[in-house]
Amino acid sequence: MTEKFDIVVVGAGPCGIAVGAAAKKAGLSCVLFDKGAATSSLLNYPYYMTFFSTAVMLEVGGVPFTIPEAKPSRREALAYYRRVIEHWGLAVRQYEEVVEVEGREGAYKVRTHKAAGEDHDCVAAAVVVATGGFHDPNYLGVPGEDLPKVRHYYHEPYPYYDQDVLVVGAGNSAVEAALEMYRNGSRVSIVHFLDTIDRGVKPWVVPDIANRLAKGEIPVYWRHRVAEIRPQTVLLRAEDGGATTEITNDFVVAMTGWRANHEPLVKLGVDIDAATAIPSHNPATMETNVPGLYIAGVIAAGHDANKIFIENGREHGELIVAHRLKPS
Repeated sequence: MTEKFDIVVVGAGPCGIAVGAAAKKAGLSCVLFDKGAATSSLLNYPYYMTFFSTAVMLEVGGVPFTIPEAKPSRREALAYYRRVIEHWGLAVRQYEEVVEVEGREGAYKVRTHKAAGEDHDCVAAAVVVATGGFHDPNYLGVPGEDLPKVRHYYHEPYPYYDQDVLVVGAGNSAVEAALEMYRNGSRVSIVHFLDTIDRGVKPWVVPDIANRLAKGEIPVYWRHRVAEIRPQTVLLRAEDGGATTEITNDFVVAMTGWRANHEPLVKLGVDIDAATAIPSHNPATMETNVPGLYIAGVIAAGHDANKIFIENGREHGELIVAHRLKPS
């Protein structure tokens, strides 16, 4: 028999889990599908990172996030969100990708494909898309970007020991990666199209990177962009005048951010703002312009990834469930 749910959630990250917990608390039937593991976005974070937010601000579903320090590590967060799943007994189907959604409010048909190869259909009164903002990296779009030495993610410094590494970008992730690699024996340099580090860099990190740059321990190419990546070098081009500089290089770590996948929303008729990439939705309910279709978490932020994160995205579940409980 075809399974029927009040809510189907596409994506089992922290904000998707928050939707599931809110639904379970309200007595609504709910299932979460994810093409990877639960909280797969956190799996791509640097292995030894510490969150900017305190543990309390990352709590979902009323489950306390109790740790000795104020700010949790990636490992502690992974353990915590799995504890939330277990506490609420959430139906999380990992490695089962939602490949098609069709229908209308009250009778959405959701088709999934399991990693093992089988397809599965279920019916939902409402669908919540909580797939985050990490579908594809923001590519540089330059010759040589497809070389094996180019990375659009950063996990740990050890593969880059005694190597010439160019970090692209000057946001928080770029700065922390550059500092960690520098302290573990890499010859690190930074290239950024602006003339200073980004405002979003953690306050306690700013003096550290400022000192390294001032002393020349981490060379920086302000107001430059990558023009071409070659097997043993990288060609940089100045924003002012266009002069080029070629530097020795073993690895390029392009910390240029990621973007969400809006294709499933567009197929269902959701309007996407051309300038901001924000899906059309009511912030008070998170319902899109398509009745019964909601968004939750970072996908609601469009291009501005710093606008929505776990701290405020976790609130979307309660808004969605409250709207589903209102008399029609």
